[in-house]
Amino acid sequence: MKIFIISGSIILPLIMFYLQRLWPKCHLLYQIVAIISLLVFGNIAALAIYKVIIDNTVFMTKIHAIFLNPFFLITGAYLGIFIVYTMILTLTKYD
Repeated sequence: MKIFIISGSIILPLIMFYLQRLWPKCHLLYQIVAIISLLVFGNIAALAIYKVIIDNTVFMTKIHAIFLNPFFLITGAYLGIFIVYTMILTLTKYD
């Protein structure tokens, strides 16, 4: 599983980069998905912290339950891949 995660974080941004070279509209799609992912990711985190504050529970034990939320994990994973993709785009502009 570790190999899958590490190789995916390298291979998927490269695939995204080459797809946007073939079909430039992919870049817009990647950005729209990134905005939606950021909103979902941020709102899940904010709501989890808000619930901890309202319930007056111990922060460290309750906040880790956020990692059980598949939407949080999926959107976070996409944002990580998107950031690497964006860095690749930035590096290739200086060629």
